[in-house]
Amino acid sequence: MDSAEGWRSILENWPAAIPKKGIVVTTYQESIPFQNFLLSSSVVMFERDKPDSLGARKVMLSYSAICAIKLTDPVELARYQVMGFQPST
Repeated sequence: MDSAEGWRSILENWPAAIPKKGIVVTTYQESIPFQNFLLSSSVVMFERDKPDSLGARKVMLSYSAICAIKLTDPVELARYQVMGFQPST
């Protein structure tokens, strides 16, 4: 599985109990805070809570342009196991 498929899988299977909120880091080295997102087969649309310097509130980004997603809510680490993450053994 390449990274684009990995990001798509994580975003498609995002649990309702975890807020759709964080910061997406792009391969363009831009950090984009978001409060929600919508998915299509090849692109994700992130919604900002505040406009950027050009006034944009939404960003469409290909899955392959995602480098990292930073999570800002103080959710206990164990709750992310439903997303496929497991503790090390």
